[in-house]
Amino acid sequence: MLVIGIAGGTGSGKTTVVNKIINSFPDGEVAVLQQDAYYKDLSYMPPEERTKINFDEPDAIEWTLLEKHLKELRSGHAVEMPTYSYITCTRQPETIRIEPRDVIIIEGILVLTEAEMRDHMDVKVFVDADPDDRLIRVIARDCIERGRTPKMVIDRYQAILKPMHLQYIEPAKRFADLIIPQGGSNTVAIGLLTDYIESRLKRKSEE
Repeated sequence: MLVIGIAGGTGSGKTTVVNKIINSFPDGEVAVLQQDAYYKDLSYMPPEERTKINFDEPDAIEWTLLEKHLKELRSGHAVEMPTYSYITCTRQPETIRIEPRDVIIIEGILVLTEAEMRDHMDVKVFVDADPDDRLIRVIARDCIERGRTPKMVIDRYQAILKPMHLQYIEPAKRFADLIIPQGGSNTVAIGLLTDYIESRLKRKSEE
């Protein structure tokens, strides 16, 4: 099993990179553990208090559960990945069954910030993008998927996203084995990454 960590700022194109990797391999060969699925459940808090939580710092993630699931996959056991609602800021009753695969991708803005998680990764990737491009993508996504207005997104970007990016996410770039500039549009870098994954898998199968 090959474990790949893919990090980068909000709106950098991580999901596009992940999808291009998945589409480069046969169905069922790649599984994805999404960091966002492991946000701590805030259902015990009043709704108005949940909106004040900082979701862009490491403490917002239940790392112990994510690490447990990764270890179980490495041991050949399927796991039930949580699902999370960004609208209510609560963990949902539904789960997604993840089966052990030849390639496991751990994707999220903070996955390279935690030393324990990095220790499980065979390849660490940072998806980089211009801050203006990231902001445009975040506005489009949050307005459509998360019911926010452009002003709400911009205010949150200035108050939380940008400071947290500079404090936690950008410094984690130094841990990356590969940096992909221009996000998901960098077909050359993504091609090099998929070629490397193929070579690693081939080498493991021959051992």
